[in-house]
Amino acid sequence: MSLAVTFHSHEKPHISRALLCRLKNAVLSEHYSLSVVFTNSAKMRRLSRAYRKIDKTADILSFPLSKTEGEIFISTVVARREAIKFGRPFENFLLFLLIHGFLHLMGCKHGKKMESLERVWRKKLKI
Repeated sequence: MSLAVTFHSHEKPHISRALLCRLKNAVLSEHYSLSVVFTNSAKMRRLSRAYRKIDKTADILSFPLSKTEGEIFISTVVARREAIKFGRPFENFLLFLLIHGFLHLMGCKHGKKMESLERVWRKKLKI
């Protein structure tokens, strides 16, 4: 299926489309259609308010549209701040966030099981 990547942020991460596609195919499958939007904090806050009823920004939001289609929005500003907080390189942290988002698209909720799956995928994908 497909992968669409859009940048609505002043900061364009240095992550290749090929790498994003490889990650998507590994975790979600080649048959999954995914849209990834790198955006700003204001847009993330609006999305969080509209869909989560929480009036604050987030680093990542995942929206499953069907079993084989979904959208991920990432705030580059919040992700950079979080990367610094966790002492990780920015692009590496973005890849971790994508794995996190993929797992949400698969129906995982926050908790020990999700954290375990994140570790498995990070190790498997060398992130």
